[in-house]
Amino acid sequence: MRQEEDSQEAVIRKAKQKAMRLLEQMDRSERNLRQKLAQNGFPPKAVDAAVDYVKSYGYVDDGRYARNYLAYRLQMKSRQKLFQELYQKGVSKEIIEEAWAEVSADESPDERSLIRRQVLKKYEPGSRLDVGQMRRLYGFLARKGFRYDDIRSVLEEEDICQSDGLEN
Repeated sequence: MRQEEDSQEAVIRKAKQKAMRLLEQMDRSERNLRQKLAQNGFPPKAVDAAVDYVKSYGYVDDGRYARNYLAYRLQMKSRQKLFQELYQKGVSKEIIEEAWAEVSADESPDERSLIRRQVLKKYEPGSRLDVGQMRRLYGFLARKGFRYDDIRSVLEEEDICQSDGLEN
């Protein structure tokens, strides 16, 4: 009986060590850490103990993780895309919204400038695009989480429009 308890304690100790090594590599959400530990073959009891251990030292904090994630990517992606990515990483909607409120208050993201930057990487102001190019551009920006109205208005501001196909 004692040998079984010692074995269980050894597994928990190894799970804690693995959790620490995983967190040395990169910051993780709680769900991501749990998944990684489970993938490494640790039983649920050991995973719980390891996560509780690193949380007790503040090494896993979904709020901090979300704030850092948003701050780093705020000027690259739309709000919708960032929310989606964090949610997929296991961060709750409430924590994401709190983190967004904090980060966006400091940095005030401008999605229209992000759209403009993406568009101007591909096309000069005043460009005339055929139907396929326009469809691909809208699709590309929509997949990044930008709203149709914002895309349309930026394209109008940059005088990028669809050619009517009557030009030689």
